[in-house]
Amino acid sequence: MKLYILILLAFIALASCKKAEEMHFDHSANVYFDIYNGDKDSIVRTFAYTPNLAQDTVWLPVRISGIRIPSQRVFNARVETDSSTAVAGLHYELLKKSYTVDANNGGAEIPFVIYNKDKLLEQKSVSVIIKLIASDDFGIEIPNLLRAKVVFSAKLEKPNWWDAWPLNPYSRVKHELFILVTGQTSLTTDGLDAPKNLYFTGLLTTMLNNPFKWVANNAAKGYVLQEVVAGSADSYYFYNVSNPDKKTLLRKNQQTGKYYFIDENGNEVI
Repeated sequence: MKLYILILLAFIALASCKKAEEMHFDHSANVYFDIYNGDKDSIVRTFAYTPNLAQDTVWLPVRISGIRIPSQRVFNARVETDSSTAVAGLHYELLKKSYTVDANNGGAEIPFVIYNKDKLLEQKSVSVIIKLIASDDFGIEIPNLLRAKVVFSAKLEKPNWWDAWPLNPYSRVKHELFILVTGQTSLTTDGLDAPKNLYFTGLLTTMLNNPFKWVANNAAKGYVLQEVVAGSADSYYFYNVSNPDKKTLLRKNQQTGKYYFIDENGNEVI
């Protein structure tokens, strides 16, 4: 009797697997986004730690359901502008008219290009909703997996280690300069690390005291100081040649004769 039950269960399992396999391979071809983690469909990016980067590419993985075939196929996608806060041309590159799935391939990627040229990205995030749409080769019969959300900014937030070292007062501009000069995105709060961390804070102080010398000594980094008004040495724009849209003001204090970077609140960075 036990042997009969085991044989019966094995037969049922085999039939179920065969049915599932038939549904998988014989079903009409569809496309869907393969980025979901639980109920989240968002990809988050920040330019905060790479202020000289003018653009970046977010790769959105797209999978197909149904059989693979020995020829190329095409799928389509669009930006849902009504649900997106980002602006085409300012924050991201327009999508292509179509994307290709190579022969015998189970998926492809959408290279979504985002821009770091809007100064307001230092204060807020923007988002883009991308939706897969039907093409001659693929349907869109998996409704819960048709949208992808890309959220990005250039925001910096005051880290918990900032007050542990001689870096105050805090500003996003000062934080950005710290990352640029030191190459560090974080410091510890451990007293045993004081010599190393004080070395990093000292690098920032040296740069703030003489930004002209820093630019000259670090030409390979691609930063320049350009007069705001040609022929006037009262103020300069500090920026990277690879991202000229993102500028920081360097202004001469007429009382002291010293130059200071100006932060997001209009204050001198000290």
